[in-house]
Amino acid sequence: MLYQEISKTDFVDQFKIMNRSENFSREGLEALYGYFEELSEDQNIEFDVIAICCDFTEYENLEEFNRDYGMKLDEVEELWDLTQVIHIENSEKFIIQNF
Repeated sequence: MLYQEISKTDFVDQFKIMNRSENFSREGLEALYGYFEELSEDQNIEFDVIAICCDFTEYENLEEFNRDYGMKLDEVEELWDLTQVIHIENSEKFIIQNF
């Protein structure tokens, strides 16, 4: 199997090319890139835009998450025991690995 290192710009651009740029904000894509970049230090990561869109969801805030999942969490930190949480800097937004 061949692997290629991609830049943050290439990562973001691939979502546009695949007509998936609506799935995540620019800041969300940058946070996802950082998450996958960190994971790639220990293992090879297959870059699949469609799989990422199926596996991860960006939320504006905890209230939006609670509506989608029918939960009543008081803090984003409560999600840490349930799934992977990726914080988006300088905002209430966050990304979760769907469960």
